[in-house]
Amino acid sequence: MAKKSKGNRIQIILECTEQKKAGVPGISRYVTEKNRKNTPDRLELKKYNPYMKKMTVHKEIK
Repeated sequence: MAKKSKGNRIQIILECTEQKKAGVPGISRYVTEKNRKNTPDRLELKKYNPYMKKMTVHKEIK
C-alpha cells in the first residue's frame, strides 16, 4: 500500500523544454521533490540534458 503524504513535500517531474523546440529525439526528465507550501507555482531548474549534451531549462510537468 502506498504511503500517504502527511507533509507539504511532493514528488514532481521536470522535463526539458529546449529539446522539444529543437526537435532532438528522446526525452530528458528528472524526478525531484519540492515543498508545495514554499513553492506553489511550477518549478523551473537548469539541469544537464544528455541528448543535447548541455545544460538546459527543465520545467515541472503535471
